[in-house]
Parts: sequence; structure tokens; C-alpha cells
Amino acid sequence: MKILSIDTSSKICSVAVLDNKNVLKEENLNNGLTHSESLMPLIEQILIDTNLALKDISLIVCDLGPGSFTGIRIGVATAKAFRDSLNIPTVGVSSLEALAHNLKTDTVICSLIDAKNENVYLEVFEKEANNYNSIYPATFSNIDEFLLNLSNKYKNITFVGDGALNYKNKILKYFPTSTISDCNDLSAVNLALAGLSKFKKSEFSNLEPLYLRKSSAELAKRKLFGLIILLIFSNHYALRKEWD
Repeated sequence: MKILSIDTSSKICSVAVLDNKNVLKEENLNNGLTHSESLMPLIEQILIDTNLALKDISLIVCDLGPGSFTGIRIGVATAKAFRDSLNIPTVGVSSLEALAHNLKTDTVICSLIDAKNENVYLEVFEKEANNYNSIYPATFSNIDEFLLNLSNKYKNITFVGDGALNYKNKILKYFPTSTISDCNDLSAVNLALAGLSKFKKSEFSNLEPLYLRKSSAELAKRKLFGLIILLIFSNHYALRKEWD
């Protein structure tokens, strides 16, 4: 089974082609171009390098996020276009689950993606055989609040992701015997392996981006709306005082 895997959830545009679990080719591009400019040429080149065409692909796997809002939309839209036009089975995988697939440990795994300002995207998994079962659902949280809550439930945990690196000192404060993984990059290869596992279990999703918080643009819009309402109310109150 030939698998095309697409990860556009970070600043790196990553594409891989696998034959079942064997990696035929992986390319990671971070050249300053947007994913909308980079993704299709990268897919075309990797298919040329592996002597394949899209008609040879049996499964497409794409990253649903969390991560870059724009990047995720581009990756998901591309996967949907291939699925709908060529009738290729397609599986969506979260960035957090893909990170968990970086690890072969039998301990509880906590995937952490830095969401800035002391916040993280997170999910906790328990590995059973070759399955990574979610035991703490994907969410957005303040890092200290999450670690405090988690420390009341688990002790021996392996942390993975850029959030694990960036908040290492905080993690060791709550989990002094924990392990911080050195395999913290999102990878189209591990995304493909997670997707293949879901495909074998017939776990298909609607290919909708996983947004665990509102985008900066949405938050700014809501803040602006709130300021406008406050201004209208203030002006109305001032006029009423004049009339009184």
C-alpha cells in the first residue's frame, strides 16, 4: 500500500511517501514560502522521485492540527481535493497523536505543542500493543494548570513535542522522574504511521481541522466588537446624563 502523507501544521512543509511502513521518501521544506506555494510542487517532486503517480497512491494521510491555522486549512483542503477527485481513501490525524508515534516507550505519553504565552495544546496517550489510546483528550490549557492536574493522576510519563522542550523546567518541577523526549519534531512519516493504524481499524474522520482555540484574527475581531459595544454604551450613557 502506497501512502502519501501531508503535514502543514507548522512552519515546515513536510511530505512523505511510504510503502506500508517502509519510507520511500520524505521531504521537509522551510524556505520562507507559504504552504500554498510550497505544498503542490513538493508533492509533485516527491512522486517523481519515487517513480509514482497519484493514481498509485492507496491512502492519503493529513495533519488536522492543532498548529498553524492557515497551514492546516491548506493541507486539509489539498487532501480533500485528492480524495474527492481521485476517490483515494483519506485519514486525518492530529498533530498530538503523530507526536506520540515518535516514541516506542511503554509509559504514558504526553504530547505538548507550545501555544505561546505559557499555554499548550496537549493530549495524553497510553500505548497498548501498537495502539496509542487517548486517556486525556486533546485540549488547550495553561501549562502550570495542566501539569498540576496531571500530577494528581500519573507519575511516570514521557513528554514529547516542542512544548516539552520549551517548558522542560516546569515539567521537571511537577514530574522530577519524567522523561523529556529528544524526538520532538512533527514528521510526515510518523503522521503516516498513525494514519495507517487508523485506516486498518477503519477509523475515518470528516477531515475537519482540529482547532482547540480561536485564531488570533478571531480573538482580535471579538475584542474589537467588545470595544465597539462598550463605546456605544458609553456614548448612550453620556447622552442620557446630558438629557437628565
